[in-house]
Amino acid sequence: MWSCGPLNGTGSLEDQLLCQHFHLVLSIFSLLYLVVGVPIGLGYNALLVLVNLYDQNSMTMPDVYFVNMAVAGLVLSALAPVHLLGPTASGWALWGFSSEAHITLLVLFNVSSLVTMYSTALLSLDYYIERALPRTYMSSVYNTRHVCGFVWGGALLTSFSSLLFYICSHVAARVVECSKMQDTEAADAIMVFIGYLVPTLAVLYALALISRIRKEDTPLDQDAGRLDPSVHRLLVATVCTQFGLWTPHYLTLLAHTLLALRGKPMDGRYLGILLFAKDVSRFLAFSSSSVMPLLYRYINRNFPGKLRRLIKKIHCGHQSCSPDQVGVQQVMA
Repeated sequence: MWSCGPLNGTGSLEDQLLCQHFHLVLSIFSLLYLVVGVPIGLGYNALLVLVNLYDQNSMTMPDVYFVNMAVAGLVLSALAPVHLLGPTASGWALWGFSSEAHITLLVLFNVSSLVTMYSTALLSLDYYIERALPRTYMSSVYNTRHVCGFVWGGALLTSFSSLLFYICSHVAARVVECSKMQDTEAADAIMVFIGYLVPTLAVLYALALISRIRKEDTPLDQDAGRLDPSVHRLLVATVCTQFGLWTPHYLTLLAHTLLALRGKPMDGRYLGILLFAKDVSRFLAFSSSSVMPLLYRYINRNFPGKLRRLIKKIHCGHQSCSPDQVGVQQVMA
């Protein structure tokens, strides 16, 4: 994924050897992800979407957000081979594509990242609302579906402003409208602020509110309409995983923006480090599409039952199936 070209003629022999070793390790992990992680991401994300859409009556508020993240994960899994084996992988690119295709893929990546981060942030806020005010239905499945629709719309609108900067950075300078918009650093700054800083503040605020809720049992905690206790573990795992895997990507965007504001050319060694950090962060961001459905699969208690009902329905086909008593009880609950 990473080329040692920036160090040629500027770095010492030790730096060249270290660069090659890191290059080899990163290439091995990238190939492993393409062989193992991409099929897992495509399969489990598609399964998560199908299982929940088949059994919509039993969907809860967290399920809607995870379906939203699963759709974004499908997009990321589909984009991973193109990014990791394409021109951005300067060390071992297998094919090339035009600037228009590159911009399209970049916009799709940005939209998926925005949907993922904001779904995580809104899941945290709605979980607090559900814990604090369980009878208000402010975080109902119906409302959450509309919120997820607005998330996709907002991600597209946000990426449109970044799209203008990326397009103008690739077109000729004779275009008057783009003469002052040829810096990709402006697009990176927009993504850092809207795509990372805002969701981070929202998640921290939600976690602070959740921590203030008393842990003692109350009559509301015995309500059948309360969320399953495993949702709290799933929320914590989701927040830690998503922000842990996406933070390096946004930090590299921030570093690129700050270094560009200096207006001074970078040393070959530091440029190589920045390119390596960018490739590692992009690899971690793509891996989130494989990790999240696995967390949902093994932490959510209701998923195995939904999966069994879907498999049973597929086996039965158009024939009548015997009622699944366990599934009926879960739906009634």
